[in-house]
Amino acid sequence: MLRIEVGPADVARSRFAISPLGETVLVLRTLAGSHQAGPLRPWIERLRPAYERLRREMPAVAAMTSLYRRGAYNADFLHPPPAGIPTGIGDELAAVRATPLDRARGELARNLTGMRPPSAAARALFEAPDVVARLADAIEAAWTALLAPEWPALHAVLQHDLVRTAGRLTTYGWGAALSDLSPRLRWHDEGTIEVAGHQDNGTVVLGGAGLLFVPSAFGASIVYVEPPWPYAIVYPARGVAELLGAPAPSDDAALADLLGGTRALILRALHIPATTTQLAARLNLPLGTVGDHLAVLRRARLITGLRVGRSVRYQRTALGEVLTEGPP
Repeated sequence: MLRIEVGPADVARSRFAISPLGETVLVLRTLAGSHQAGPLRPWIERLRPAYERLRREMPAVAAMTSLYRRGAYNADFLHPPPAGIPTGIGDELAAVRATPLDRARGELARNLTGMRPPSAAARALFEAPDVVARLADAIEAAWTALLAPEWPALHAVLQHDLVRTAGRLTTYGWGAALSDLSPRLRWHDEGTIEVAGHQDNGTVVLGGAGLLFVPSAFGASIVYVEPPWPYAIVYPARGVAELLGAPAPSDDAALADLLGGTRALILRALHIPATTTQLAARLNLPLGTVGDHLAVLRRARLITGLRVGRSVRYQRTALGEVLTEGPP
C-alpha cells in the first residue's frame, strides 16, 4: 500500500492539466489489449484498422506496444505527466525527446524485467542510440493517425471533468475531491491518501509540492511519485460514454416541434456546458450550423455564453433547463 501525506500547503499548490500525449499512449495501450476499453469499445474498434496499419508501417509502434503490461511498471518516460500548465502535444513530445539516453535505457530494462523477451526487431530498437527519438516519433504518428481527429470530443470530456474536480477540491477539500476519483484512492482525515494496487509501498510526503490531477477519458488510474516527474494522479474522467455521442433520443417531440429538431438536440446536449467546436464534434454537425443555432438559442435566452480564454462555453439558462428537464 502506497501512502501519500498531504499538508495544508498542498491544496494551494495542486494543479490540473490535460495530457494529449497521455491519452495517445492510452489509446495505444487499449488497442494493444493491455487496458480495458470500457464504454469506448465501439470507438476503439473503429480505430483498429488504422492501428494495425500503423503497426505494419512503423516498427517503432509495434516495439513500443510490446512493452505494455498491466499491474506492473511501464516506462515512465513514454507516458510522463504534463507540466501542469496548458500544453499541446508538441510540448509533451519535446519533453519525451529530451529524456537522457541512460535514463531511457534504465526504464526500458525495468519495464522488460519479468516479461517475455522482445522480438529481435524490438530489441534492436531498444538498444539503438536513437531509441528515444524513434519511440517519440511512434507516439507522434499515433497521435496524428488515431487521436487528433477525435480530440475535440475527447477534450470536451476532459475539460468538463477537470473543472468539476478543481471545484470540489477548492470548495470542499481533499476528502470530497478524492472520494469518487478512483476506487484505488482512499482519503484519511489525518491528511493521508492511500493508493491500493501500486507497485511500490511506503510513504511519500508532498511537503507543499501539491498534486497534479490529470483526467483520462480512457478510465486510467495512474499515480506518479518517482522523480523526475511531478507528483501526479491520473484518474478516470466521468461522462465519457455520454459525451462521445449524441444525447439519447427523447420521446418528448414537443421541444422539437417548438424549436426545431437540431436546436432541440443542441439544447439537450448542453446539459454539460460546451463550446461550439465541442458540440459540433459530439453531434457530428457542421461548425457553422451549430454556431447559427446557438445564436438563435441565445437570443431566446435559453442558453448563455461564458468566455474561457479564447473560447466561449455555452450552458443552459434556468428557462432552458425547464424546457429540457422539466421544473425541479
